[in-house]
Amino acid sequence: MAHMSVQELSSETSRQRSILLVFAGLILTMLLASLDQTIFSTALPTIVGELNGVDRMLWVITIYILASTIMLPIYGKMGDIVGRKGLFLAAISLFIIGSIVGGFAQDMDWLIAGRGIQGLGGGGLMVLSQAIIADVVPARERGKYMGIMGGVFAISSVAGPLLGGWFTEEITWRWCLWMNIPLGIAALVAAIFFLHLSPVESKKPKIDIAGMLLLAIASTALVLLTTWGGTTYAWTSSLILSLIAVTVLAGVVFVVVERRAQAPIMSMHLFAQSNFILTTIAGLIIGVAMFGALAYLPTFLQMVTGANATQAGLLMIPMMGGVLLTSIGSGALVSKTGRYKWYPVVGTFIVAGALALLSTMNAQLPVWIICSYLALMGIGLGLGMQILVLIVQNTFPLAEVGMATASNNYFRQIGASIGTAVVGSVFVTNLGNLLTERLPQAAGMNAGSENSLTPGAVRALPEPIRNIIVGAYSDSLTPVFLYMVPLVLLAAVILIFLKEKPLATTLDRGREALESAEIGAAPSAPETVDFSKGHTDNKVPDNEESKIPKHRANSENAL
Repeated sequence: MAHMSVQELSSETSRQRSILLVFAGLILTMLLASLDQTIFSTALPTIVGELNGVDRMLWVITIYILASTIMLPIYGKMGDIVGRKGLFLAAISLFIIGSIVGGFAQDMDWLIAGRGIQGLGGGGLMVLSQAIIADVVPARERGKYMGIMGGVFAISSVAGPLLGGWFTEEITWRWCLWMNIPLGIAALVAAIFFLHLSPVESKKPKIDIAGMLLLAIASTALVLLTTWGGTTYAWTSSLILSLIAVTVLAGVVFVVVERRAQAPIMSMHLFAQSNFILTTIAGLIIGVAMFGALAYLPTFLQMVTGANATQAGLLMIPMMGGVLLTSIGSGALVSKTGRYKWYPVVGTFIVAGALALLSTMNAQLPVWIICSYLALMGIGLGLGMQILVLIVQNTFPLAEVGMATASNNYFRQIGASIGTAVVGSVFVTNLGNLLTERLPQAAGMNAGSENSLTPGAVRALPEPIRNIIVGAYSDSLTPVFLYMVPLVLLAAVILIFLKEKPLATTLDRGREALESAEIGAAPSAPETVDFSKGHTDNKVPDNEESKIPKHRANSENAL
């Protein structure tokens, strides 16, 4: 290995410092978005009680999911067209504005409006952070950064509920929203001063208005039917059937429109790449399993183990530790070795095993064994989540990274909505049937309906009745975990067919490949930015010959 000159060493040190400053801002932004998804889980009962809106509690969560899901592909595509920095600043600003509006809410409508504005910004925080790291770090180095990003989600999954409970009990629930203001301002400052991306060349940006509207309609119908189906409305009700019809119809028309659009928001040629199809299907399935399980595990822990809300949050720490360990560890190994295929495969098999073990839980099982099952699930999730995003990004040129990343995230988000809805519907149906079957009418009168059974109320019941209810909760939820096992095993098998393409060691910033793909022309010879040498090099590295077409570089340095 040739020794680096003093000038090259200084340049490399400066580059690493610049990347770390950018990365710190991205981590702060992702922390904002991921905390916001979990912090309301413990605070919401108090919030809706204070604002007198228990009947609309679901909308506080639903409106955020809906707005962020719709905005995911829009931020991804627009970032490719007009550049990501301006959109990133706009997304953070919207998130802060939504937090201010919601934090000062005096009624439920006000709070729901604030959460909707937050969602409009939140959809960009995640996908733009992932795309920006692809702008400044070559794929070969990106694994270690993506691994840390995965760790942020793990921390938020535990820190969010704990913070929500603490704010609610000790200060005021409004700090669940106001907390985002100083954090958001810090993220804005970091982005303004440290985020320097190469300019995007686009004479007249083509906006796919029809595609955006159709995707918004399909997403809205799908999120609403998964939210309402089986709970608020029966699956066979006219409203739910109408939403299913709208989802299918809008989806079909969307595909037709995208095939003809000049600059589609979700280009159909993404699906011509087998790696994109495989990672997207697997991501959707993992979203179903992960969010379906996580949505009801805290309830299970409170009901069955007798833990309060804070203790239930602490019992999730083993899973957080597992995700943190394997997400950061696998990311570092990918950067070191350049090999990545088997991490998500092995991880998905581990998740399937963990779900099978979770299906054996009962009220008599020691808590430490439950925690070990959760740790195993965390280990599996950490091995796969961020690696799948890296595989997607490595499949396409940088001019399409935003669209590809957003599309992959979009389907995972859809999977999360479906998983939460299906698990919730099956769980509620099972619980109602088991309580009716096992609880004598006299006991039922003392205990109240299943809708009023809070963890505190159950703990206060006489032991014979409490044992029946706890057993019903356990027997209602644990089979659902077993139902997911074949689905997750299918995802693991699908991932076996991934093609392990060499990870790019250079950043390639041009747009000719995207334009060539649109008009069917061959791309021009690339000029790449090779950070390993610290200078521009017109030669394609030997290990990159088999990769996707490169573009001509716009800038010698991204930072």
